[in-house]
Amino acid sequence: MASLEDIKTIGVIGAGQMGNGIAHVIALAGYDVRILDISQDALDKAIGVMEKNMDRQVKKEIITAAQKDAALKLISTGTEYTFLSDCDLVIEAATENEEIKKQIFKALCPVLGPEAIIATNTSSISVTRLASYTDRPAKFMGMHFMNPVPLMKLVELIRGIATDETTYRTIHELTKKLGKDTASAEDFPAFIVNRILLPMINEAIYTLYEGVGNVESIDTAMRLGANHPMGPLQLADFIGLDTCLSIMHVLHDGLADTKYRPCPLLVKYVEAGWLGRKAGRGFYDYSGDEPTPTR
Repeated sequence: MASLEDIKTIGVIGAGQMGNGIAHVIALAGYDVRILDISQDALDKAIGVMEKNMDRQVKKEIITAAQKDAALKLISTGTEYTFLSDCDLVIEAATENEEIKKQIFKALCPVLGPEAIIATNTSSISVTRLASYTDRPAKFMGMHFMNPVPLMKLVELIRGIATDETTYRTIHELTKKLGKDTASAEDFPAFIVNRILLPMINEAIYTLYEGVGNVESIDTAMRLGANHPMGPLQLADFIGLDTCLSIMHVLHDGLADTKYRPCPLLVKYVEAGWLGRKAGRGFYDYSGDEPTPTR
């Protein structure tokens, strides 16, 4: 059975925002990291982002220049699944789409050693169901990192119904070694953080939709009235409105309660391609020097 001592090389599937953040903290903890993506461009970009983020940490004296250099040396990239064949743990951090994740696990399992653990960074999909697409449900669990990964302290740990105790303990210890704190969640739609956070964001969008307040007044009210570091609409733009909508769909479909119905305005913004910060426009317009409210 794999224990923390057995984990030397960690694979990360997906070179996007979450994947490069996860690889960043793993490399700084001294592990060999292999990042897999179908696109070499995405991999090159991820390395650039990690260098920039580590430079920022050096400037703030969170890490030393020597630690940065050592961490970057531990990172390698590839586009073929065989590149991950000797990983002791693989963390899947692809887009939040069940069909895509299913195809990834189908391609990954045949190349992995029998003792290797698989974790998923899903923010809302059933871990039990994802585990069923693999050849090792007992060695599979959820490791939900928060965005941005290098800054956020929490990792939600989610067992599927079949996850064994050794796998859970190993991942729990590893998470601590990465310098993160853990919260254990049961395998219900959206787990803890998003089950509470996304309905709040959805309610803020309803508040806008019904004309109770404009973008600025809603965000100011929650920043100053509830002491939140950023307003819920600003946060929605940061997360990505498409991601917010997909999590609301998971909650609505999985729990069959009308309180999780996505706000029609959220649906409309996503249909328009106004997905938030990454698209240059969401509840704020990001084309100028300062973000300006779009409503």
